[in-house]
Amino acid sequence: MKNKSAKALWGDFLDQHLEYAFAEDPRIEYFGDSEEIANTCLKLILKGQKRATSHSLLGLQLRNEPLPKIGDLTIVTDWSGTAHCIIRTVKVTLKPFFAITPSYAQMEGEGDRSLEYWKKSHWEYYTRELAPFERKPLESMIVVCEVFEKIFEKR
Repeated sequence: MKNKSAKALWGDFLDQHLEYAFAEDPRIEYFGDSEEIANTCLKLILKGQKRATSHSLLGLQLRNEPLPKIGDLTIVTDWSGTAHCIIRTVKVTLKPFFAITPSYAQMEGEGDRSLEYWKKSHWEYYTRELAPFERKPLESMIVVCEVFEKIFEKR
């Protein structure tokens, strides 16, 4: 693990959770594609308000990234790379963009937590995400809905 703060957080976690001693190293990442989004999402996770995230299946495929799976561990950092907490994936579903529900948007915890906010902000994000591949989001595109729980936090 190259990120020193993530390595320290992971070590603190393992000191209290020996059952993970032989687990694969977790992913280390921030949410979103800007400092403002990353730091806002982190604050929402730490408050317990953000409990889900949404990937475009096409974006994952174009970047050759694996689908999230139940049990995945992620060290969440701020934009600058400082680790703050560890989350564990508890549910993964695939849905078309048009089928996202108000309850799922609320679980994402961003903005006013409405479906309208979710659709607008994610459409803008997916547009930016897919632009380098000369692709555009579609209402029928598949969204990977990842629900997680915060299992450890830096004190």
